[in-house]
Amino acid sequence: MSAATAERRMLLLNDIDEPGLATREVYERRGGYESLRKALSMEPEALLTELKDSGLRGRGGAGFAMGTKVSFLPKGAAQKYLVCNADESEPGTFKDRELMQKCPHMLIEGIAIATWAAGISRAFIYIRGEYVLQADILDAALAEAREAGYVGQNILGSEHSLSLVVHRGAGAYICGEETGLLDSLEGKRGNPRLKPPFPAINGLYQGPTLINNVETLSTVPSIVKMGGEAYASLGTETSKGTKLVSISGHVQRPGNYEIELGIPSREIIYDLAGGPADGRQVKCWFPGGSSSPVLTGDDLDIPYDFDSLAKAGTMLGSGAIIVVDDSTPILDVALKTAKFYRHESCGKCTPCREGTNWTVKMLERIAAGEATPMDLDIMASVCTNIIGNCLCVLGDAMAMPIGSMIAKFRGEFEQSIEQARLAAEGALV
Repeated sequence: MSAATAERRMLLLNDIDEPGLATREVYERRGGYESLRKALSMEPEALLTELKDSGLRGRGGAGFAMGTKVSFLPKGAAQKYLVCNADESEPGTFKDRELMQKCPHMLIEGIAIATWAAGISRAFIYIRGEYVLQADILDAALAEAREAGYVGQNILGSEHSLSLVVHRGAGAYICGEETGLLDSLEGKRGNPRLKPPFPAINGLYQGPTLINNVETLSTVPSIVKMGGEAYASLGTETSKGTKLVSISGHVQRPGNYEIELGIPSREIIYDLAGGPADGRQVKCWFPGGSSSPVLTGDDLDIPYDFDSLAKAGTMLGSGAIIVVDDSTPILDVALKTAKFYRHESCGKCTPCREGTNWTVKMLERIAAGEATPMDLDIMASVCTNIIGNCLCVLGDAMAMPIGSMIAKFRGEFEQSIEQARLAAEGALV
């Protein structure tokens, strides 16, 4: 294990397995809610400056600067909302689940601080329906926070009042998309909305709405405690701070790890997660969940940060690293990925509804021995026509990884086409 890995700075996962950390008593004993007290002693503008100085970028996938996002909300007395996106439906992502299950008060404290900075008095945590245990833990923690005066009217005797509600979803990937989430929260079918207007102007109940991810909001107490500039000293010039990564697939030690942005991807996959089993090599890996374009085993020395991954033609996304070793055919990876997004498409946009379906059918043609290399060109064209032409990024979320697999593993796809064709012909003889 390298020195850089051994000296990792942990802010979110530090002693995360301490017994009883989900309770207010243990959380307070560890200094919990002291950041809230400090924040309430500051003017909202000064607090917002600290968030901007931290350089914190959204941890849910888009990577947009949180402080800038808050500043987009209009000033004035209009009712504004904060919505915590705890849907976490991206395949391979399970970091928010651990935060909510083991340290729910950190999220609640982060929400209370963020709403004070943004002038918001009503907030919601939209949690995916499958997270029954985590939702129960959040409900219990919220009751404790209300009892202690950390949530409710005039928090800790300040001018800040906050109504916070845990809302359980019904298990749809599309509700992880921010506007689909808002429709679901309003009691409608979870369909994405046309943008603009953006949620910061016209969001929940047509009011200005700040939408942030669980990890993003859970980081806020640490920023207030250490100061924006100190937080910004971690990471790289454009990707500041620490990041939770969920590592799964063909690694020996899967799980959640907190890393400082900018470390080599190889350190994460091999030093932290143990790499593939002995005798196996990394064939490809998804750097940011199943919706990110894949990289190959030759790309392991790319720094793991927003901009380095973007330059490599992929994205950091949710921070979910899925490793595939050389024992798995790329056709299997592509087909499983495409089927997921076809199933989860809401059907509102033609490019997504039809494109995901046609992609699955063409991959199934390869598996059945009915395809030719021309099908790869058609499939790549379908992916190109999907990207950027849908109301939300669900269509892109299928097209980007599938397109990257065709580009990087065309030879293997052609070999699969030939092998499946010969097998089909042999079965007919």
